[in-house]
Amino acid sequence: MPEHSGTNFPTMVDVARLAGVSTATVSRYLSSPEAVKTKTRDKVALAIDSLGYTPNFGARAMAAKRTQTIGAIIPTMENAIFARGIQAFQEELIRHGYTLLVASSSYRQDIEEEQIRMLVARGADALLLIGYDRSQKTYQFLKERGVPILVAWVYQQDTPQLSIGFDNREAMAGLTREVLRLGHTRIGCISAFTDNNDRARERVVGISDAIKAFGLLPECLTVVQTTYSVESGGRALEQLMSKSEKPTVIMCGNDVLAVGALRKAKAMGFSVPRELSITGFDDIELATLTEPQITTVHVPHRKMGRLAARMIVDRLQGKPRRPSLKLKTDIRMRGTLAQAQKTPSGIGSR
Repeated sequence: MPEHSGTNFPTMVDVARLAGVSTATVSRYLSSPEAVKTKTRDKVALAIDSLGYTPNFGARAMAAKRTQTIGAIIPTMENAIFARGIQAFQEELIRHGYTLLVASSSYRQDIEEEQIRMLVARGADALLLIGYDRSQKTYQFLKERGVPILVAWVYQQDTPQLSIGFDNREAMAGLTREVLRLGHTRIGCISAFTDNNDRARERVVGISDAIKAFGLLPECLTVVQTTYSVESGGRALEQLMSKSEKPTVIMCGNDVLAVGALRKAKAMGFSVPRELSITGFDDIELATLTEPQITTVHVPHRKMGRLAARMIVDRLQGKPRRPSLKLKTDIRMRGTLAQAQKTPSGIGSR
């Protein structure tokens, strides 16, 4: 084992000596690795690995009033809805020398508020939050403590919070127009609970917008609200298909619900999409693993996560504040959406 100074643990001085660089270079490598030349960066990394050196981030944080830690609070870890975006977010933060702490709120505002306070108490330099829906008291708490926040997975032009995401209402309206173009006039919707969930709420409104613009009555839409899970999607599908006026299409608030709906539809004997069409939202990997594959709205999760990290890092580094960023979504037409039957006897008789 390489020798190091007389302390119990290797120090920055030991790393600098072994790498043949100054302690300032080691410090720069730890805080902003991209600012160090590749050859030098490799030498410092090798020395750190050889010595088993662990930076004293507590001392550095006290000196710089920074912890190089970013907090992210997502609504759930139970499925892959947020996985790609958060993975890309973390990868980009690591490139800039930041560590990510992730918490889950279980779609509960009280839990999210508690987690926000916990992350601020632990010295998080900034926070990534999902959606706009939270109390003004919480926003004021963060403002008073000078903790920058970035809101993701949503975009609305006239909001004071910096955000990166997409227009959920507009995206779902676009998918609904395709549904209507294919002749569907009895639409079932399986949505997450819309209280304190602006993404779910805006997607339901998007369906209503398209229906109204198409000249149909609001009664052609039936909405069932439930929790986000495959099992919940199945139960909601069963509830919708038990009605005398059965939908010819089920539009789901995300792909997890759509997978549950598809599985239950098959179990009930419906042919998808010949007798019943089903759509999702998000375009997570799960949507391509079903038979047939699910027609859905593609969300650029990785791009959103990567750009979110850059926006936060830029803000912490004092660069000019970027405006909120709107990302494009698009429709992925696959095997679960087809022309509506002109004579719905196949589903009406069940």
